[in-house]
Amino acid sequence: MIHLDTNYLINLAVAGSPQTQRVDQWLAAGESLAASALVESVLEARVVPFDRATAVLAAELFNKTGRRRGSRFDCLIAAAAILAQAELATDNSSDFTPFIAHGLKLAV
Repeated sequence: MIHLDTNYLINLAVAGSPQTQRVDQWLAAGESLAASALVESVLEARVVPFDRATAVLAAELFNKTGRRRGSRFDCLIAAAAILAQAELATDNSSDFTPFIAHGLKLAV
């Protein structure tokens, strides 16, 4: 098992980052990943599960927004927010703008 620090988790949102590449390698090798319960406690146990509906919507978003290379995680994040009927807070709003036409709402 590999335990991820919060700075590692943050850098997973950056397409092509060394952290993203390394996590992809670990997952491909069958490693299990974990993070401190502190992350969950800050979010007050409101971690949205990744389920089949999220995967299906993420794939649809990927296809509907031009199959942009490096947008895989953005599609997953957008799908989770859409299904939770939640606004998405991001410092990278330009990465998520293509999803607005498909139901994503950005927090202002």
